[in-house]
Amino acid sequence: MADGNRFFPAPRLILAALAAGVLAGAVAVYVSESGSGNNAPPQAAAADGKDDVACKAKAERAKQVAAKAVGQVAALQPADPPQSMKTLAFNGPDGKPMTIADHAGKTVLLNLWATWCAPCRAEMPALDALQKEKGSNTFEVVAVNVDTGDDAKPKKFLKEIGVETLGYYRDPTMGLFNEAKTRGLALGLPVTMLIDGEGCLIAHMNGPAEWSSADAKRLVEAALGP
Repeated sequence: MADGNRFFPAPRLILAALAAGVLAGAVAVYVSESGSGNNAPPQAAAADGKDDVACKAKAERAKQVAAKAVGQVAALQPADPPQSMKTLAFNGPDGKPMTIADHAGKTVLLNLWATWCAPCRAEMPALDALQKEKGSNTFEVVAVNVDTGDDAKPKKFLKEIGVETLGYYRDPTMGLFNEAKTRGLALGLPVTMLIDGEGCLIAHMNGPAEWSSADAKRLVEAALGP
């Protein structure tokens, strides 16, 4: 079987599932929007604005990396312009609050997913495989679950499908998704962002991809290159 079809059902089913995921995401955002969520405070956002200046200087770099997004990851778009993502907040594997800034020096493939999002569920094994092969002190797949409620359902799902390598990142407040939506980066779920070691958004994608494919691995290598 071809590498790109290892984890995914027929394309027609993916499109139908994606439409369902977008609709479900819209409902979830509507229900959760009024909460304070897990977002950074105003002073942190102000600091983020200063970092945006440095990130904007990476526009050409963003285009060069995104140009390597072909085949199974061709939907990835260059950040226009690159922006600082340092204040994006969620909970780490230890359950404590953290931000993208805590991954300084490491290129991050940030993926937002939920158990009620069919295409998210479909791509989790591929994300796990990518982390297993490419994860290092310079690269990590940070897959953040945004189910509301407690940890029981997402943890059960990950155990059932045999995810072993991905760290368990969480944001039950939907604050992270709402922040991505406010920035114009999220239409529904899944949404994926490629962020460099200085916290700058280099590229982003709405919808699922075959993250264990050779195309995805070459993209990661390009992002880690000079």
